[in-house]
This record gives sequence, structure tokens and C-alpha cells, in this order.
Amino acid sequence: MKACTQCKRLTTKDVCDVCGNPTSDNWSGLLIITDPEESDLAKELNIELAGEYCLIVR
Repeated sequence: MKACTQCKRLTTKDVCDVCGNPTSDNWSGLLIITDPEESDLAKELNIELAGEYCLIVR
């Protein structure tokens, strides 16, 4: 898995499907958001789409 360097969404591609930024293999901390509208953590991290995210990407 790779993480987007901008929105931190996890993907298998070299470019993020959501925002179009490059991805990186160097990430840590898995965060799974199932309902971003009800999640306080998603609101704090400005996550609007359900999916898998990382906490730190380098």
C-alpha cells in the first residue's frame, strides 16, 4: 500500500485517485473511516470520504 502525500488516503497506485498527488511507501498509522460525517476524528483531520488513511506520511 502507498499513501497520498497530500490527503493521506491509502492506495496501490503511484498517484492518488482522489486528489491527484503522488503517493509514498513511507507511511505509518492506519486509520479506517467508515462514516466521516459522524466521526469526530474525521472532522478534525478534514476527511470527507470514507476509506483507509494513514496518520503520518513522509
